[in-house]
Amino acid sequence: MKTQAAKILATGLLMAAMVGTTQAQSFTDPVFTPVTTVVDFGEVDSKSDPGFRILTFTNDGASPLTITDIKKSCGCTTPEWPKEPIKPGKTGQIKVAYDISRIGIISKTITVITNEPDGKDADGNILYKQHTIQVKGNVK
Repeated sequence: MKTQAAKILATGLLMAAMVGTTQAQSFTDPVFTPVTTVVDFGEVDSKSDPGFRILTFTNDGASPLTITDIKKSCGCTTPEWPKEPIKPGKTGQIKVAYDISRIGIISKTITVITNEPDGKDADGNILYKQHTIQVKGNVK
């Protein structure tokens, strides 16, 4: 019996130590959850397609989610995002436009930067999560 209790105690202490050293997300943080991580334009007719797609996301966290910036891999992709915070449990949309006058394969990315804490740097400054979204398709 003592051996079993000692194993359980040791396991519990090990788990507690691991939790203390990881940089897990807090239960009060916002959480950016996109419906997909791929914006697929599919086969695009450059003469009739509107040239944009909508990426829907939800704040699955417990505090307001703010998209602070979106970086794009080239000038041919233009994202538009809500500037107001998204309340917990609510959804938002990012409009991803592509210059469909560029014929050929679309293979780009956008990086969504949010106010979700993602640890700290060497100086103790808070780092924020960056979510990479692939943008793909083919313009005919």
